[in-house]
Amino acid sequence: MTKTVIITGGNKGIGFSITKKFVQNDFNVFVGARSYNSDLKKLGSKVTFVKIDAQKETEHERLAKKAINLSGNIDVYINNVGLSKWLPINRINKKNLDLIIQTNLYSAFWGCKVAYKYMKKNGSIINISSIAGKRGSKNNSAYSSSKFGVNGLTQSLSKEFGSRGIRVNAICPVLVKTEGLIKALSETSSPAKNNPNKFITKFRIENAALSHLPTTSEVADLCYYLGSENSSAITGQCINIDCGVFPQ
Repeated sequence: MTKTVIITGGNKGIGFSITKKFVQNDFNVFVGARSYNSDLKKLGSKVTFVKIDAQKETEHERLAKKAINLSGNIDVYINNVGLSKWLPINRINKKNLDLIIQTNLYSAFWGCKVAYKYMKKNGSIINISSIAGKRGSKNNSAYSSSKFGVNGLTQSLSKEFGSRGIRVNAICPVLVKTEGLIKALSETSSPAKNNPNKFITKFRIENAALSHLPTTSEVADLCYYLGSENSSAITGQCINIDCGVFPQ
């Protein structure tokens, strides 16, 4: 029986690479996001797009029901929706804090809840978190708090869901060069100071143990591994993919 994966935010950036990886491995892929990316069409009939607002539980519910109605099952649920934004504390207000927390944490929370409701035994839930969920940095308190929350959610639910054989893990990438990251780094409060490419290069040279920083396809490879039976003994882990930036 063909397996099924749900990927929120699977229409661009890291999410698109994850979508591509699972299509290449013959999964039925359901992508939930705010907007359609025409590149999804190039991946063929295995991909079904559902327009959702991942901040809302009812939207995850609708996405899951669509997947079950069309494919009969949900084997892997990947919470990938995220928003990166550097802001000093004196510029954080309820509006922008709500946006960051709801995008990064609420979306993962509701995705996990709905996945647990509809998954059968031996399912895998994967939350795309961040190195920022393990260490704070200047002007990054809102984002970092949201990702610490995602890691805490992952660890707690691994204990809660384990009796049904459902694994819950998180992936914690360091800087992955996507349009979203470049946009966030281009803002005045970011550490890049309006020169994101120079900042990324300097960060890599000074911090990475390897000669590069992770790519979207490398994150997708880890995601696929965690969604496969080859990782059947792994749950409750928040796994760094950082080329040795933050050894643990």
